[in-house]
Amino acid sequence: MFRALFLLALAWPGSAATNQLLVCGWDTVYILDLDQNKENPPVIWSWSAASSPDLPAAYQSKFRTTDDCKQVEGGRILITASSDGIALVDRATKRTLFYGLCANAHSAELLPGNRLAVACSVRAQGGNRMAIFDAAVPEKELYSTELYSGHGAVWDASRQLLWALSGQDLRAYSLRNWATNSPSLQLEASYPLDSRGGHELLAIPGTNFLAVTSVQQVYLFDREARTYSKHPDLKDQPDIKSLSYQDAAGPIAYTRADRPNWWTETIRFLHPASTLVRSGEKIYKVRWVH
Repeated sequence: MFRALFLLALAWPGSAATNQLLVCGWDTVYILDLDQNKENPPVIWSWSAASSPDLPAAYQSKFRTTDDCKQVEGGRILITASSDGIALVDRATKRTLFYGLCANAHSAELLPGNRLAVACSVRAQGGNRMAIFDAAVPEKELYSTELYSGHGAVWDASRQLLWALSGQDLRAYSLRNWATNSPSLQLEASYPLDSRGGHELLAIPGTNFLAVTSVQQVYLFDREARTYSKHPDLKDQPDIKSLSYQDAAGPIAYTRADRPNWWTETIRFLHPASTLVRSGEKIYKVRWVH
């Protein structure tokens, strides 16, 4: 019954999705095509630092452990790595259009004006912050602000807010001086988590909801009411590293760390429930390609 009410609350059109799944976690980011074979889907696209002639030699070691990957406007793939690398890659040509560094980078988002927000996690030097880069100029950092254990970044165009997830709270930032060479972020509000370790942040397509995970829980955050509720399917699941909706009411893909490791060999699905095991791989996040 709760699931039915939840779907009713989400029932308006979202963005079109495919049956392709973007996967990251180790040194290669790739796309699986589940339409061709659900049990053993082929890799139809891949990128690695080692195969990118656009990256300087010093960056070859900066993508050993990729930790976020998402397709953004213009058919580009945005990649971060806990080994400090940030890359914006053209899917069609595999050219690396932008590269930069932020200590323990854990997530990134494309912002207006072709700028990037990068959430950087725990590191004594250069971590625990949200950094803004110019995506048109490799390595060009424009601004940063404190964000302890930065793990998530989502641009909310309708509200003109950047949502950011720290280890302790969900924050809403507005953009300031954005048309200048000295942009900044202004903290508008923060919403504490009631369990430790904020981890995954994403917008559920076509809805007001953000999905938020911590070390112990999975939540929905209503951007209108500004309230949390427990996720109807995954509410008490620990160690959820990624969560992705194909559309508002369609299949969910997610990953859960295989303790004591931070990675998994298994991609999990809901609605309908199934698993896809990729033996020997170290998978961290998966995203439906929209």
